Amino acid sequence: MKSKWCLTSLILLSWGLMVGQVEIEGWVRDADSGVPLVAATVMVDGKGTYTDLEGHFTVSLPVGTYNLELSYVGYQIVKREISVPLDGALEISMHPQSSMLDAVTISVGKYEQRLGETTVSIETLKPDLIEQSNTTSIDDVLDKLPGVQMIDGQVNIRGGSGFSYGAGSRVLLMVDDIPAYQPDAGFPNWDDYPIENLAQVEVVKGASSVLYGSSALNGTINMRTKYATDKPVTKLFTSYRAYFNPRDLEKKWWDKAPGEFAAGISDVLRLGRFELANSLYYLDRKSVQRETYNHYGRINSKIRYRVSDDLEAGLGVNYNRGQAQSFFFWQDDHEGAYQGDSANYNTSDYTRFFIDPYLKLINDSGNRHELKGRISHIHNENNDNRSNTSTLYYGEYQYHHRLEQWDGVLTGGVVGIHTNISAELYGDTAFTSDNLAAYMQLEKKFFEKMNLVAGIRYESNVIKGPHEVDGQRIEGGKTKEAKPVVRFGLNYELSPYTFLRASWGQGYRFPTVAEKYIRTEFGGTFVSPNLSLQSETGWSAEVGIKQGFQISEFQGMLDVAAYWSEYFDMMEFVFTGLIDGFQSQNIGDTRISGIDVSISGEGKIGDINNRLVAGYTYIDPVYQDFTTRIELSSSVDYNILKFRSKHQFKVDLQSDLKLFSAGVSFQYVSNIEAIDAIFQVVVPGLKDFRETHKGYAVTDLRLIYRLSQGIRFTGLLRNVFNAEYSIRPGLLADPQNFALRCDVQL
Repeated sequence: MKSKWCLTSLILLSWGLMVGQVEIEGWVRDADSGVPLVAATVMVDGKGTYTDLEGHFTVSLPVGTYNLELSYVGYQIVKREISVPLDGALEISMHPQSSMLDAVTISVGKYEQRLGETTVSIETLKPDLIEQSNTTSIDDVLDKLPGVQMIDGQVNIRGGSGFSYGAGSRVLLMVDDIPAYQPDAGFPNWDDYPIENLAQVEVVKGASSVLYGSSALNGTINMRTKYATDKPVTKLFTSYRAYFNPRDLEKKWWDKAPGEFAAGISDVLRLGRFELANSLYYLDRKSVQRETYNHYGRINSKIRYRVSDDLEAGLGVNYNRGQAQSFFFWQDDHEGAYQGDSANYNTSDYTRFFIDPYLKLINDSGNRHELKGRISHIHNENNDNRSNTSTLYYGEYQYHHRLEQWDGVLTGGVVGIHTNISAELYGDTAFTSDNLAAYMQLEKKFFEKMNLVAGIRYESNVIKGPHEVDGQRIEGGKTKEAKPVVRFGLNYELSPYTFLRASWGQGYRFPTVAEKYIRTEFGGTFVSPNLSLQSETGWSAEVGIKQGFQISEFQGMLDVAAYWSEYFDMMEFVFTGLIDGFQSQNIGDTRISGIDVSISGEGKIGDINNRLVAGYTYIDPVYQDFTTRIELSSSVDYNILKFRSKHQFKVDLQSDLKLFSAGVSFQYVSNIEAIDAIFQVVVPGLKDFRETHKGYAVTDLRLIYRLSQGIRFTGLLRNVFNAEYSIRPGLLADPQNFALRCDVQL
């Protein structure tokens, strides 16, 4: 029997040699655990494939000598020379990244590449920092990143935005590469996103409109969720936060301190060709802001099915049901600081869900074809005629091709988005919007050290609404516009782990329905529509250097960047007078420049393992033409954009022992120098408060105890020194509070 098998193999090999093709095979595993690595990329001189569920791959090649390259997210790239025919199957072990610069991102080019080789600034967040910060929403922990500032739920990168009252954003939030925002307002619902099942969060700074479209004018945030590993993993957690008295006891309104309870469970497992990732989450938050609350339950599910070695299909589902209430600004800056006037409370009873199907094909040449979509529905029952309902349909075809003979990568695609919106908030009428776009980006390496990037996107936007609103007319009720944007970038490896980069990219943002048509009232102040609102454009440039370093066993990277952004016809809400109140308007051309320094690292110093994230950001945000009209709407008489802090310094440091870990987080944000002048008139006590509170510094402490390999307790003391500060006008931040969290991994 054995002799027959050998004879058959010899005949097949001889036949393969005669026709010029020999099938080679191999197995790819984790070097430490021996676990098969599923979907590792295998490239052999331009011919590519992916490993299957057992870490196995096959490639047919003519007789000869070839360069084999394997890559996998979170692992060092493996390169070796092979001779065909092989003497048996390949056994390849891949090692986890040995340096932070070997870490991988997909958000910059829509494919895996090393952080050091990117042409723009990028920050990453790992799930352990999110868990240990005991955050109940991802926006809370994003504030730890250098250059990123959260203002009451609105994310700003390097001062690219001010405060837009929940309508419009220049930063695009994505979940697994699919845009995730409210169709009507272009604003994220942070409570929808699964912090309990995250693999990594990537923040790209600077214009990203070429690959991601209109809302990415100032940057992108990509939340990448987990897939199943070879071993099933189930995690449970529960936490409770209790608030202490404020420094000024006059501001305390409660007898029993309010608190926050959260619990969640996540599970990832593999069943044959199926991979399942599911999570449940519940939050019951009673804020120190009187009669402010948020109660919701959320379900997330992600299914991946490997039809064959080359084809996979998947489906993601998210459902969130809850109630919330909040107020816009306080009664006054003394005993009413944590209480709102009844006229500016907003109450919401909401249901939100989205369904994300996708299909991915990788052919024998390593080309990737991907179809992905989203159906998203939001229904908000709000008080004071603010209810709104919207449905979004998203579809994208993406093509990815490695040009091995040119040492390059080509990425292209087409995108279509359609929305239906009906809302009392926008005059109790129906709207539709359509976005169509095509994009292409080419990256090419020269001399194995220089990486050049060029991309272009053409985008068309249409909003259909009423012909006339408040005496303002739009012919046919339709606003239509199309624009191209381009980007260029360069990265040069000066030496191992020293990368110099430069980039220039255009941005483009079309007005949202909310910015153009909103009609509401808060605290006696009107917000009115502006049908003549035009889109904004701009460009962003930066020069930076990323330097890897190692001290003892501590590895890290230092990143220094100088940036310059210009926006034309920038859109912002401004107070236009007592009749129209606030209105989104084109405020003219603006310029934002500055420097951004970040340092991150992880490893042992002595016997203690340490992890560090720190940075300093300086911004200089000005109008290019500071007119009298702008001066009158601002609270200051000199040239500075509203709702920007010029200086930010942040540091998060954690040290790990065998059973205990201790961490400290510090954040300093300088004064918001300019706000809308009308706020200092209509918000009681705001002017006095701003004169006595210039910026803020906040310190948090955490202590982690590992009871066993699968059980961990975290105690987190926030606002250690009980600082009194305000992130935005009329809303006082939380006083000192303590949270206890328990994590269990099965």
